Amino acid sequence: MGALEGKVAFVTGAARGMGRAHAVTLARGGADIVALDICRDFANTDYPGSTPDDLADTVKQVQGLGRRIVAGQADVRDPAAVDAVVADGLEEFGRLDIVIANAGIIRVSDCDDPRQTFRDVVDVNLIGTWNTVDAAIPALVQGGRGGSIVLVSSTQGITATASDRAGVQAYAASKRGLVALMQGWAAQLAPHSIRVNTIHPSGVATDMIINETTMALAAAQDPWLVAQRNALPIALLEPADIAGAVAWLVSDAAHFITGTAWPLDAGFTLH
Repeated sequence: MGALEGKVAFVTGAARGMGRAHAVTLARGGADIVALDICRDFANTDYPGSTPDDLADTVKQVQGLGRRIVAGQADVRDPAAVDAVVADGLEEFGRLDIVIANAGIIRVSDCDDPRQTFRDVVDVNLIGTWNTVDAAIPALVQGGRGGSIVLVSSTQGITATASDRAGVQAYAASKRGLVALMQGWAAQLAPHSIRVNTIHPSGVATDMIINETTMALAAAQDPWLVAQRNALPIALLEPADIAGAVAWLVSDAAHFITGTAWPLDAGFTLH
C-alpha cells in the first residue's frame, strides 16, 4: 500500500478484465490512472466487447479508492486517438510514470474471413501496443524520473499451441511480437532508467474466456482449449492475481528488472 504514491499509470483495455484489475490495483497502491478502452464490439471476435458502462465502473472503482482518473474511449489502432488520451492525462496530472499496454483481442472459433480476422488481431495486439508505448515514451523520457512499461503478452507468446484457426494463429504471432518490441525498447530506454518487460499469463478469468463461444468449445473438448492446461491445479488465474504481480513489477522494488519475459502462468510453460 502506498508504494506507487504520486505516480501516474496509463492502462489500455481498462474497462474490464485484466485492464480494470491493473487500474484498480495500481490505484490502491497510490497511483492516479489514465484509462483507455474502445468500449465497443469488434466485427471479427467471437465474444462481446466492453461498453461505456464498463469503463464508467472502472472510473468509479478507482475514485472509490481516493485516486484520480482520466478515462477516454479510443481505439489503440488509431495513433492520434491514443495520443489524445495521453495528452488529456498529462494535462490533468502533469506526469506519466507507468504504462500497462493491456488492450488485446482474440478469436478462438472458426471464421468466414480468416485473412481479415488475422489482420484485426495483429492490428490490435501488436500495432496497438506499439501505438500505446510510442505515445507515452516522450512523457516518460521528459519526466526524467525513469519509469516502467509492461506489455501484456501471453503464454502463447512463448509457446504457441497448434491450431489452423486464423484468430488463434494471429494471437500467438502478435503476442510473440511483443517480446521483440519489449527487448528493443528495453535496450533503447535503459539509459533513461525506463524499464520494459513483458508478462505472459496463461488463461485468465475474463470476458475473453468466460463467454458463450469459448464455453461451448470447452464443452465440446476443442483440442486447442484442451491443450491450455496449467501444471498447478488452477484452471484459470484471476485478474487480480496478474495485477498484483504487475504492481510489484512497476514499483521501485523491481527497479533493476528490465528486458524480461515473465511467465505468470501457474506452471503452464512447464508442459
